[in-house]
Amino acid sequence: MQFGTKAIHAGVEPDPSTGAIMTPIFQTSTYVQESPAKHKGYAYARGANPTRNSLQKSIAALENGKFGLCFSSGMGATDAVIKLLSPGDEVITSNDLYGGSYRMFTKVYERFGIKFHFIDLTDAKNAETYVNSKTKMFWLETPSNPLMRIIDIEACVKIAKKNNCLVAVDNTFASPYLQNPLALGADIVMHSVTKYLGGHSDVIMGALVVNDDKLYQDLAFIANSCGAVPGPQDSFLVLRGIKTLHLRMERHCQNGKKIAEYLKNHPKVGKVYWPGFTDHANHAIAKKQMRDFGGMLSFTLKSDSVEAATKLMESVELFSLAESLGGVESLINHPASMTHASIPRDERMKNGLTDSLIRLSVGVEDAEDLLADLEQALSKA
Repeated sequence: MQFGTKAIHAGVEPDPSTGAIMTPIFQTSTYVQESPAKHKGYAYARGANPTRNSLQKSIAALENGKFGLCFSSGMGATDAVIKLLSPGDEVITSNDLYGGSYRMFTKVYERFGIKFHFIDLTDAKNAETYVNSKTKMFWLETPSNPLMRIIDIEACVKIAKKNNCLVAVDNTFASPYLQNPLALGADIVMHSVTKYLGGHSDVIMGALVVNDDKLYQDLAFIANSCGAVPGPQDSFLVLRGIKTLHLRMERHCQNGKKIAEYLKNHPKVGKVYWPGFTDHANHAIAKKQMRDFGGMLSFTLKSDSVEAATKLMESVELFSLAESLGGVESLINHPASMTHASIPRDERMKNGLTDSLIRLSVGVEDAEDLLADLEQALSKA
């Protein structure tokens, strides 16, 4: 079954009681049982809900996975993965990743004795210096947020498996339309469903997809025990959003390419970070493990002036200055003060995340209008 067909049909079956083509919103907290030892697979909605189950099946199918689990946010999904670890365990991760992940790793789980190595994984061999008997997991984010760095998933998997480590991949920027980490050997795929999967900036949700039965059981136990699960209304909205994922992603990619090329040739723009450029670091790997290059990009101004960058972000009219990404509308973001403010400035600067860096989530509007908006804003910067 091709991706577009799966997006529309996978996980969704007509309601047996009414024939409704869309999975109903089962807005219930509990279920009536025939006897204490006999029920229809549902007892309490924290553990299972029919609307959520349909969504989990749909997301698993999109990632060519066996099991899906949905959570109340992307951080809730990430939290469940780290809860697989024990005090004294170590994690290899990159030095360019979402600020919320960095905050959770350093401010929450380091206090419980889990050690994180934030290293440059654009060359997978760098991980070999840090892997030891305590290493239990690789946490990869590719393309990375916000510098669009590309990590070779297969190369990292080889190192991880040689050392009996799990590999988890944050696939939010790519979406299942562009990249399928399980097919490249990863054990766990994480999505902030809030972004491209939902696609309409109206839901907060996370998801995990796995193939291994035991890993699924462990994560399902954590989800049920700790309770970071989404409600049926949000599950319904994402089921609806997924039906147009392939159409939206095609347009995100088309618009992203046009805007990246425009910015690269603009006299006021310095560096543009977009994996579709042949001179982007690890472009060949992106081309190999992704189907296209997406609608996320970052750039700096030649002046490297925070004031000029701020003026630009205050001058846009179609782009909205806001956190998040992956919706149908275009967003402009200042990572240093918004999505990555939790990372100490010295760490940000060391890894290339400057105070003047601007991140764009290119939406599905007409590209000509977006280009005109950037042109008038850049003229004021």
